[in-house]
Amino acid sequence: MTQNSALSQIHMQIMWNRLIAVVEEQAQTLIRTAFSNTVREAGDLSAGVFDLEGRMLAQAVTGTPGHVNAMAAAVAHFLAKFPAAGMREGDVYITNNPWQGTGHLHDFTVVSPTFRNNRIAGLFACTSHVVDVGGRGWGTDARQVFEEGLHVPIMPLASQGKMNEMLLELVRANVREPITVEGDLYSLAACNEAGSRRLVEMMDEFDLEMLDGLGRHIIENSTHAMLEEIRALPAGVYRNHLRVDGYDTELDLVAAMTIGPTGIDVDFTGTSGESPRGINVPLTYTQAYASFGVRCLIGSTVPNNAGSLGTVRVSAPEGSILNARPPAAVGARHILGHFLPDTMLGCLYQAAPERTPAEGASCLWNALLYGGHGFAGATKRDPGPAFMLTCFHAGGAGARPSRDGLNATAFPSGVRNTPLEVNEAISPIVFTRKEYRCDSGGPGRQRGGVGQVMEFTHGGGAPFVVSAMFDRVKNPARGRSQGKNGAHGKVLTGSGRKLNTKGQQLIPADDKLVLEMPGGGGYGDAYARDPAAVALDVRDGLVSRAAAKRDYGVVLTGSGRVNAEATARLRAERPRQAAE
Repeated sequence: MTQNSALSQIHMQIMWNRLIAVVEEQAQTLIRTAFSNTVREAGDLSAGVFDLEGRMLAQAVTGTPGHVNAMAAAVAHFLAKFPAAGMREGDVYITNNPWQGTGHLHDFTVVSPTFRNNRIAGLFACTSHVVDVGGRGWGTDARQVFEEGLHVPIMPLASQGKMNEMLLELVRANVREPITVEGDLYSLAACNEAGSRRLVEMMDEFDLEMLDGLGRHIIENSTHAMLEEIRALPAGVYRNHLRVDGYDTELDLVAAMTIGPTGIDVDFTGTSGESPRGINVPLTYTQAYASFGVRCLIGSTVPNNAGSLGTVRVSAPEGSILNARPPAAVGARHILGHFLPDTMLGCLYQAAPERTPAEGASCLWNALLYGGHGFAGATKRDPGPAFMLTCFHAGGAGARPSRDGLNATAFPSGVRNTPLEVNEAISPIVFTRKEYRCDSGGPGRQRGGVGQVMEFTHGGGAPFVVSAMFDRVKNPARGRSQGKNGAHGKVLTGSGRKLNTKGQQLIPADDKLVLEMPGGGGYGDAYARDPAAVALDVRDGLVSRAAAKRDYGVVLTGSGRVNAEATARLRAERPRQAAE
């Protein structure tokens, strides 16, 4: 390589890094200005920069795979309706179309052009989940997308800097939280504007007329880096099957992964058909989380863009639950979508077992709570003011080959748990319990991450409604390489009544909603776990004394230390017990 070409490569890398910094600032602007607690507290968003062909060149590190990877495909739909050549400075475009955006009506995607020297230079896009879009509210109960809320087709949010007041008025008239939702739409526009300013500054600094050359460099190098890693894997077809709880019947996710010289192809033929309820998944969201599952192991250090994404190709039969057709209800498409990385990891375990973790809780345990007149039903008590609260919480992640699973951590979405103090400040809901769930992590040489137990009640003693969107109650996270399964989840009232895992249900006055979230699967033989690590788990309240002895063969003294002699004897007895 000549000196000039070497310097050119370094120059390109510096600009690439700057571009990633630009979109990260874009995302942070969205977090700082968002009205919804799910965005500003949990990070349920995405942000990225695109070339004029709609190819994503860089994404913010902050954000969820479902939003980012689906948004990467969404910009092409905007350009099909509003070509870049016709865009003007100050224009902003918006949609929440599930099949052209990120999978359900609660996600708004906004696209804005960036101009430099009166010439369009690139596009910024961002997505966030808003608290409400009307209809039945966020949940699984709808039978068609029409019931799930307001649908905004791709249209202008602003034209030459002037907001579309008719659209904003229509949105305000159809949602339960008009100020919050309108504020979120402004924050999405502000987010893109911040990215545009930083991009122009960068282009001025590096004297870039267009992003074409840098874009080609990014896409070509990312594609090459991904293919290098893919070609290092044993070529072949790898299959996996994952069963999930579903709405009223269990469902099967069936995948065939083909690893070849030109990339990875995933085919979901054999997967269950569409559901009559709102757990269906548009193909764009299926592609987003399936490709993310592959990228967790393959090319995880390669930046996410059109080049790296293009090496993983995902298909599902039309009419299957992973390629649902309009007008199927898709409000809770995240439930099945979040199981797709586990499905992919089950395939990859056969090709790269030394790198693949066990299954985790996967599906977020989002509690959407409503109250006030109408939702509270017939009651002699004052139901209190109307409210809507979205809480993001998670069970345990699967154990890794060399480390325990993460406790109460949202994988694969990556969103944060929303703080209780914030939720209590914006609603009448009071949290009376939040703690790790003992013995929920699957036993193994590496323990699965534990879930958590949470209790919710109405501070005014009034009834309230939960829109349940929970899974892993019938089908727990599976362990790997002799590791044991994680614990099932449970959905109860404080009085002990079992609740359905999906759908709107009333929590009576003076009762509580109790969520016992599932744990991740274990990895490796539990009897091979370091006894000192088991003792520490017991002291931390993650494993009970009884489970330490039963599952790990570890006997503790009264003070909580390892009884080495009794432990050695118990562990030595297991082979004889197994033989008998």
